[in-house]
Amino acid sequence: MPGLALAMKVDREALVARAKADRRKYRRVSVDLAGRLFVPSDGREEPCKILDFSPGGAQVACEFMPPIDTPIVLYVDGFGRFEGVVARPDHNRFGVKFNCSALKRERIAEQLMLYMNRGIVDESALRRHDRAQAKGLASFTMANGDVVACEVVDLSLSGVSLKTHRRPLIGEIVQIGQVTGRVVRYHETGVAVEFVKAAAESPRLIVSK
Repeated sequence: MPGLALAMKVDREALVARAKADRRKYRRVSVDLAGRLFVPSDGREEPCKILDFSPGGAQVACEFMPPIDTPIVLYVDGFGRFEGVVARPDHNRFGVKFNCSALKRERIAEQLMLYMNRGIVDESALRRHDRAQAKGLASFTMANGDVVACEVVDLSLSGVSLKTHRRPLIGEIVQIGQVTGRVVRYHETGVAVEFVKAAAESPRLIVSK
């Protein structure tokens, strides 16, 4: 039955092509990126270095070595926040296996493609929403109730960058105006906050010029 044989050949070629594409997509890429490691179980936070990266996980160098299978949160400069578990600990480095959706894996693959093609991550291209310049004075409330004056550097539907002398812990929940957010990384002048729930409209922050 030539028709059946042809169909089987086409299906087999399609499966092989898909397998090759998956291997390319999840291939680890050697990188040299700064990051921060957060252990939710005890609140420990440590700086680290990302040595290689893929949509499925990363290899991390850190002075602190969590036990295997420890749930952690990894913040990678230019890429964002990833939940995962520790795997393959070896001296001062270990693997992290990400726990993320297929959609987020696709996004990581796109980010890595930009990294490989440009040699450096174009942060404006990696943001989920375009950011707008929104300079102005504001304030945020920390988890302990402290109200901290700050300056809004830029703003999007998914987060805000703040200029501030106070730096809450990575992962800490803060309140900015009527919006709840989570501190996801530090930058030279302050912190970046990811909104817990991105609003359908522009976030309503209280900003004074």
